[in-house]
Amino acid sequence: MVSRVIPVDPFDLVIFGGTGDLARRKILPGLYRRMASGQMPSEARIIGAARSDLDRDGYREMVKEAIEEFGDPKHKSDVAGVSDFLERLDYVAIDAKGEAGWEELKSKMRPGVIGAYYFSVGPSLFGDLASRLKSHGIATERSRIVVEKPFGHDLASAKALNADLAAHFDETQIYRIDHYLGKETVQNLMAVRFGNMLFEPLWNSQYVDHIQITVAETVGVGGRGSYYDKSGAMRDMVQNHLMQLLCLIAMEPPAKFDPDAVRDEKLKVIRALDEVNPHHIVRGQYDAGPEGPGYRDDVEDPRSRTESYVAMKVGISNWRWSGTPFYLRTGKRLKARASEIAVVFKETPHSIFGAEAGLHSNILTIRLQPNEGMELGVTIKEPGPGGMRLMDVPLDMSFAEALGPDAEDVPDAYERLIMDVIRGNQTLFMRGDEVEAAWAWTDPIIEGWIARHDVPKPYDAGSTGPEDALALLHRDGRKWRDIKV
Repeated sequence: MVSRVIPVDPFDLVIFGGTGDLARRKILPGLYRRMASGQMPSEARIIGAARSDLDRDGYREMVKEAIEEFGDPKHKSDVAGVSDFLERLDYVAIDAKGEAGWEELKSKMRPGVIGAYYFSVGPSLFGDLASRLKSHGIATERSRIVVEKPFGHDLASAKALNADLAAHFDETQIYRIDHYLGKETVQNLMAVRFGNMLFEPLWNSQYVDHIQITVAETVGVGGRGSYYDKSGAMRDMVQNHLMQLLCLIAMEPPAKFDPDAVRDEKLKVIRALDEVNPHHIVRGQYDAGPEGPGYRDDVEDPRSRTESYVAMKVGISNWRWSGTPFYLRTGKRLKARASEIAVVFKETPHSIFGAEAGLHSNILTIRLQPNEGMELGVTIKEPGPGGMRLMDVPLDMSFAEALGPDAEDVPDAYERLIMDVIRGNQTLFMRGDEVEAAWAWTDPIIEGWIARHDVPKPYDAGSTGPEDALALLHRDGRKWRDIKV
């Protein structure tokens, strides 16, 4: 199987925060991979913009070091290719809140070429950047802006950010990026659902017992302690990443694979979410362990009530999913790094094989990381002459095995999403009303914790989370899937 590369049109991409961690780790090495794969035309240019007092040569040297440190082995060893990529780079020292550097940036933008502006900075600068792009005549009707999460801290701040951007750009020009939606498996989820007659007739409460969505991390908050303690797992992960995965699993088939048609259906899911009963939520904080200090030590606050773990039971009030629970969980310092969606189908209404054959159900597992792929568990006869005993076996498809050597060339999520920005395809980006609807559902949950003076439950680093999270499913006669690589 060969991954097909479709080149994009020439573009000028300006990366605000072009010397920052995200630019060095993901954006710039990803853009180099797109060039090396033949997707980026020779006329494309990338301009870093930041406060750092660098010139073009200094910036190119910094990017070269970033590619050496974070690039993939296949491409970063190509000295000629790296040199070609660096020739496309330029740099402007700029003041986001002042006037320095803006006229210089304007002079570097080419008329008639797609202009894209990546806001790889804090949300407090979004409005300033948008305003100056317009007031200096840099952005045009063909321009696009890319904004990183967190997109707001609550509903009020999200509305304010949307208003700031809308004052200068049309909604069709705004790309709110969530890298989870750029993962190959997430997009394959839509292909599996809507491209195969096999699944869609069964994709409802009549046949699905429940759905589990897990995003587990082995790392703690590390150097992000000051930010994370003001955010927590609910704001940092559930309101955006897990919400988007939930929407793709639960949405109705759109009339066509069109950006607004897809996002309309996702919005309907968010608006159909039930209020979450306080007894259906578990919050946790990791304790100290062999891997490192506990959460409160990491954030330097011995009284912190911010959660590093959330598990919850969510219902959707619509015809397709009424009565089917969705169990969501995410946390730091857990036993393994793993992200997956598990669609657990109901058991057969009657077993013809007798009690000794055991109880069995089909499970469709979508693995987002690591080892992206899908697995469908089916029931077969256990080999041997011992009678009709049943066992479950997987029909497994991993991208590494299916694509072979070409698996290395499957684009990273950031690579894919940036190329979608250049194409003008907003399908995998959140719309403003979608973001606000997600916060409207999230805010009452957080406000309830504050009103009740809720204290997160401690859990051991390297475990699967608080014991109370196990009870959340045990009460329903179910259990969490094991967190494993």
